[in-house]
Amino acid sequence: MASLSVKPGQRFTLPDWQNNSILISADAEQQRYNSHHIRQEGRALRNETGNHARWDEHNSRTQLKDRITTVDRWRETLARLLTEIDLEIDALTKIKEAAENAIQAKNLCLDVAIECLTFRESRRDIDVVRDPVEEELLKEVKVIEKTKKELQQRVDDAFKQLCLLKEARQQLSLDHRHKVEALELDRQCMSFNHTSGNISFKVNPTRVPYGTTALSEWEQISQRNKELGEATLKASVDLRGAITLTIAQTNNELDAQRIATEFALRKRIRDMEAALNELRWQEQNTLEEIAEVEEDIRQLEEEIRKRTLDLKVAHTRLETRTYRPHVELCRDQAQFGLTDEVQQLEGTIRALQQKRTQLQDALDALYRQLHRIRTDIGYKTNSLQLDNKCMDTRKKLVIPVEKFDPEVDAVNRTRNLPRNSQLELA
Repeated sequence: MASLSVKPGQRFTLPDWQNNSILISADAEQQRYNSHHIRQEGRALRNETGNHARWDEHNSRTQLKDRITTVDRWRETLARLLTEIDLEIDALTKIKEAAENAIQAKNLCLDVAIECLTFRESRRDIDVVRDPVEEELLKEVKVIEKTKKELQQRVDDAFKQLCLLKEARQQLSLDHRHKVEALELDRQCMSFNHTSGNISFKVNPTRVPYGTTALSEWEQISQRNKELGEATLKASVDLRGAITLTIAQTNNELDAQRIATEFALRKRIRDMEAALNELRWQEQNTLEEIAEVEEDIRQLEEEIRKRTLDLKVAHTRLETRTYRPHVELCRDQAQFGLTDEVQQLEGTIRALQQKRTQLQDALDALYRQLHRIRTDIGYKTNSLQLDNKCMDTRKKLVIPVEKFDPEVDAVNRTRNLPRNSQLELA
């Protein structure tokens, strides 16, 4: 016979059961309410954090763009300055070479002036005179040395300025390179997104790296580099202008002095030619006078010879009449006449001899004067040749070396100059 099994344990009453159901329902509703509230809070937080993150990312991107724009503007400024400095370095180098070439040209001018002075040292005796040509040549030497000194100073200034330009360029180039690298990094940061393959967590990414500068300091450094480049550039442009002006002024000054020297030299040559013509005219006249004096001396000597013969005749007559005998030896009119004739002839011969002596002295003086004239002609001919040598030598200042064919031998002190250039007086 079957029996009912009785499960051991506590038995709950119906109200307990009902209360339990009610409690479960209430707890379920509370949990749903709590869950719903949390869900709403989660949605709100999700929306808020999403919007905030997107806004922060937008701000970061905008700030990166602004930073890229600022840095790129500075990069362009530095690149422009670098280009201008490169052009200025080339321009200053060329003007420096022009100044050096001008100095080299002045060396030719100095050599020519010294060569002319050396030529003129070969003048002789009275022609060794401090004339306007020598004064102008000495002035020319001083002017050339002065212009060379000024040009050399400009060359030294240009060299120093080139060093400053290159130093400024190095500084700007370094700053430009750093800004290019910064732009590349910031543009790389702009390209990062959720799908980028190289994003990852980093150790202490918010740290401040060693050597970090403040924005104001960065701006000051960039501005200082810019101002340094612009100031150096302006100083170089001003120096180029000063060098160009110096070259022009020295060229004009030397041209004026060269013209003055050559004017004095040409005038001296004309004066020397006039003096030579006058001396040759004097020589010719002196020669004619010598010929006439010599002829007069010859005629006087002939006259003296004739009067001597007459005196001999008179002496012989007087001597012969001393042999008259006795009373015939009387002082008759013939005796008185012969005596007067002898005295007259002796006085005549003495006067003729005295005049011959005077003419001989005059002839000797004429010969001495002729020698002096011919010596002076030699001096002036030599001086004229030397001045013509100077004029011929100075052709090197305006004639290309390859076309220059000197008419006289000259000391070649400019053989190291370029032979493919127009050697004009610069």
